Amino acid sequence: SRGRQEPELKILILGGDGYLGWPTALHLSEGGHDVAVLDNFARRGYDFEMGVDSLVPIETLQARIRTWRDLTGREIACYIGDLTDADFTSHVVTEFGPDTIVHFAEQRAAPYSMVDRKHAVYTQVNNVVGTINVLYAIAEINPDIHLVKLGTMGAYGEPNIDIEEGWLEIEHKGRKDRVLFPKRPGSFYHLSKVHDSHNIEFACRIWGIRATDLNQGIVYGQQTPETARDDRLATRYDYDAVFGTVLNRFVIQSVLGLPLTVYGNGSQVRGIIEIRDTVRCLQLACENPADRGEFRVFNQMTQSLSITQMAETIARVSPEKVTIEHLANPRVEEEGHHYNVVHSGLVDLGLDPHLLSDTLIESLFEITKRFAHRVRPEAMIPTVDWRRSASRLGW
Repeated sequence: SRGRQEPELKILILGGDGYLGWPTALHLSEGGHDVAVLDNFARRGYDFEMGVDSLVPIETLQARIRTWRDLTGREIACYIGDLTDADFTSHVVTEFGPDTIVHFAEQRAAPYSMVDRKHAVYTQVNNVVGTINVLYAIAEINPDIHLVKLGTMGAYGEPNIDIEEGWLEIEHKGRKDRVLFPKRPGSFYHLSKVHDSHNIEFACRIWGIRATDLNQGIVYGQQTPETARDDRLATRYDYDAVFGTVLNRFVIQSVLGLPLTVYGNGSQVRGIIEIRDTVRCLQLACENPADRGEFRVFNQMTQSLSITQMAETIARVSPEKVTIEHLANPRVEEEGHHYNVVHSGLVDLGLDPHLLSDTLIESLFEITKRFAHRVRPEAMIPTVDWRRSASRLGW
């Protein structure tokens, strides 16, 4: 059951308008699969709320789909709606009849979830309820559907032991067992991902569905071979302090000649992955499905770097002379912690990783220079403090 399926798969991508959902849809369509996307455009709504926008302009989902069809002749079906609506979710699964569901459709920013009570509750309800509705749709309509769920390495926290791929063999008082790796998430967003994982594992165990949980590191980069074909196919490039990833933020600051802002002493270590590897990992997971009843976990990252190492790497090849500035850390997290992650599963399936290099960084510099006039530098200043989560964004 682990080999390439024939005929090609019908794949439904939840959150198919997002930073990673859209390029994944194109990559799977390019690979010959029959792809549909579903979205409620909540991510675009967060931009209105926060007064920011993607550095690279993005087209509407409908315009993107038309452009892809015109360039390749390949159709991508489109559904507009919300996963917290159980009837809608079941309708889409029934109508499209997917072999695989790829689930990106969650509020994905830790700072957003820590703004205040309202944002924490929204994040938990949106993410956890939406996923439960997907699980019920699979169980009731076709338990053979393979669920590929995007999780996060942040759910593990900073344990003082090596991080295994989802499961841990333990011995306690002379007895042994295999349990889900213990989690110590660092935000209400990361907590929602832990709840998702436990709910999905439960559904695999009691209903016999099949699922792959991808605990993904920090993603950097903006282009894949598919999105690079036409400006109208571009995906997001977020740089603000709420939704922007740290490497992307450092690149933009370096192009503008601004200090690279490191939270705390910068010794925090994170797993990272380039966007081209993300879409390849999704392809490998879809084409090599988990077995019925299996809750399979992959740690989806390619290397580990400290925040300071990331900043130093960017500064070394920056087009402008930049300094590194340390800010008070708005997050509550360990510094100088142990971090050793097992991430062999996807490599065993065929992933050939792109590691952070000067060439990759320089390609990001070129994209950033092209759209530098769209940057709002004040949006990169952190305004959400974990210790005072009743604060407002204040932009």
